[in-house]
Amino acid sequence: MDSYAALLRGIMPTNPNMRNEKLRGVFEGLGFDKVASVLTSGNVVFRTADDRADLEERIQQALATELGIPGGTIIRSHSELRELLDRDPFEGLPHERGSYLTVTFFKDAMREADTKAFDDDPLTRVIGYDREARAFLTVIDNSTGKTPDFMARLDKTYGKDITTRTWLTIQRVVKKMES
Repeated sequence: MDSYAALLRGIMPTNPNMRNEKLRGVFEGLGFDKVASVLTSGNVVFRTADDRADLEERIQQALATELGIPGGTIIRSHSELRELLDRDPFEGLPHERGSYLTVTFFKDAMREADTKAFDDDPLTRVIGYDREARAFLTVIDNSTGKTPDFMARLDKTYGKDITTRTWLTIQRVVKKMES
């Protein structure tokens, strides 16, 4: 059996259908093993022997049918996430208000991401695109009291087949997968 993380887009824990117990129920209903949630923002880890090829589509269809959740589902294997952590693309930067480390996962592989989309934003520093993880890596400065228009710019630049997590969340997801 392989271990996977489903990174769900647009999960709001205040919506009763998006709470962790309901999300886990959908995954258990699909026959996955060792289903667990990480935080309340749409991170579900699970194990399955099923072919990975259709996991995203099957999960998204079940979420839409059973809970009315229209957002996207992005799957990453334990090895993909573990290797991303081991590469340490943020080179030991601390995750704090002045350096809020984010990872935006793409559903599909890209030869190269447009990393210039944030050149005019003094609050966003682009680290780059990690091809193996299919992830766009950024550092956001949240210390100024201004909220960067980061998420809207991501959607405008890359579309809706993406989802963003903090570096700390990715660490927590991998730790849960390894427990």
